[in-house]
Amino acid sequence: MLYCVQVDDMHIPARVATRRNGAPMADQMADQNLTEELYEAERRLQAAQLAGDVEELDRLLDERLVFTGPPDGRLHTEAKQLDLHNHRSRTQVMTKVVQEDLTVLVEGTTGVTCFLGTLEGTFAGEPFAGRLRYTRTWTHSPEYGWRILAAHAGPA
Repeated sequence: MLYCVQVDDMHIPARVATRRNGAPMADQMADQNLTEELYEAERRLQAAQLAGDVEELDRLLDERLVFTGPPDGRLHTEAKQLDLHNHRSRTQVMTKVVQEDLTVLVEGTTGVTCFLGTLEGTFAGEPFAGRLRYTRTWTHSPEYGWRILAAHAGPA
């Protein structure tokens, strides 16, 4: 069963604690906390992208990160290092990240965020702008909190 939690005027779906195969699942409060933490991780990601904050991006991106999407739709298996390099070298500079919609789902230590919004900036000195949808798969650990494991982006 799903319910919504409200965080900063946004309603975020979260899973109500139920029993599966007779074993108790995490209680409702723990699920709600993980959902709120994932929502906050998505906000931190957007702020880090906009600021070019490589240290924060390093904390939020899993070492195994894979990415598919623009400009060529290819699978990038070393996406973390590529993304950090692009921000560190200022090859990619974001000037605008405007979120229109965000869906957050959490099941155990796996989360998914579905972002819809407008991005603007430059890549290799060339301006870009577009309305995109990102689907990100996150994993949660006590050591790192939420980190992105996989991401896909496409035009919206």
